[in-house]
Amino acid sequence: MKILWGIHSNALAYSMTTLGAGMMNSIFNFYYVKLFLNRYKISETAFHIAQVVFMIWNAINDPLFGYIQDNSRLKCCARRQISILYGAPLYGLAFLLPWFPWRRYEEGDWVCGLHLIVALCAFDGLLTFVLLAQCALFAESSSRHDSRLQLIKYNQVATLIGSTSVLFCGLISDNMEKFAYFQGFAVLIAALATACMCCTGKYSTSQYEHRGIHTEDANLENSDGAFSLASVISLTKQIMTEKNFLCFVTMNFFQVFHLAFYNNFMMIFADNLIPKDVLSSSVRSIMYGAGFICPQCLVLLSHASLKKFGYYRIILFSFYYEGVAAAVMCLLGQEHHYLLAFYVTTNMVIVQASFSLFNLPLADIIDADLIKHKRRLPLSSMVFGTNALFTKPAQSLAPMIVVTILNHYGYYNLNNVPDLHDAMFYLVCLVPFFIAVLQILIWTPFSIQNSHLAAPQ
Repeated sequence: MKILWGIHSNALAYSMTTLGAGMMNSIFNFYYVKLFLNRYKISETAFHIAQVVFMIWNAINDPLFGYIQDNSRLKCCARRQISILYGAPLYGLAFLLPWFPWRRYEEGDWVCGLHLIVALCAFDGLLTFVLLAQCALFAESSSRHDSRLQLIKYNQVATLIGSTSVLFCGLISDNMEKFAYFQGFAVLIAALATACMCCTGKYSTSQYEHRGIHTEDANLENSDGAFSLASVISLTKQIMTEKNFLCFVTMNFFQVFHLAFYNNFMMIFADNLIPKDVLSSSVRSIMYGAGFICPQCLVLLSHASLKKFGYYRIILFSFYYEGVAAAVMCLLGQEHHYLLAFYVTTNMVIVQASFSLFNLPLADIIDADLIKHKRRLPLSSMVFGTNALFTKPAQSLAPMIVVTILNHYGYYNLNNVPDLHDAMFYLVCLVPFFIAVLQILIWTPFSIQNSHLAAPQ
């Protein structure tokens, strides 16, 4: 179905959630660590406790919400569009939680730690509820590779527009120095994002439009209803015993770690390793914005390559690039400031761009599971949720490990600056290098490599 100028209405409606989530997620992930460390002065202990709580909640809520959305008879859960429509306003409110302190924090204030726990868990819980429904829509909108590529295309345009929020936020707030401006911009983003996501809830469609009246009950659920523990275990076991799923989820764990590494610390690394007389504040804002904007441009430009070579080879190539670039930068040294800025930015772009393609292999895994187990309906949310169960902890592990290393070298009080800068530089080079090597080894056995050649259905 199309509207004016050949725009596909369903793809446009689907991508509006990506636009809204992209505006909020980019700002949240980029600024929250620096906010709590540098402005609120959270203690290292409180930061680690918050990350551990978040890691547990982050892992649990994805498969939980996934199972509920795939098996519930409640319309607000079973219908993907209704889940997005009801979840969007709460998601917007959760986004605002970190930016407004509960009181004037003293250094090491325990309330600051509680604030971080609530902010992380509330934001991720609503993010999961809304985006799991959207991910399920991706797999259920069509089983054709070209149709899914079209959704990816629209999605990347939406993500491109949404990711500019980091650029404008940096320019308007002087990279969070003008905090009142930052808070005002965050409120505006929350309102716009909520409106965008509600458009998906009202106007998107799928080929399983009335799945709310069905449940996956054949030989798996007992007479007690859809939410039996035996059903959850049985369905999850079927998903987890697939070799392709195991390859993907292990590779994705390292990708999520890598992405969190850049999102949370790119600003901190750049501020410390690149002197302010080399890059001005406005140029830094553009550099930070490019780390979120350029990945979408890259995916859009690679649309023809995705059709020709498929996502498997494109993703594998990105791992080789990341490993080689990290090795070259490590050999050249940290004195090459412009090259270091280019390396950090381009590596972040490549990591985010390849991550943007991950819905394609997951959708193929869902299709294979549907055929193998002869299901009436795909377990889309459960597959995405089970994937998140094992990959989301990386979002907490990355900041915990890096903050521990940085504080060991004096970051908390900015002591012993030369050793601190050396530690930061080797983190910037060695983390991407070893992650790339591991991902190449893990991704190579993935066997769904030619779905782009399948005949249209």
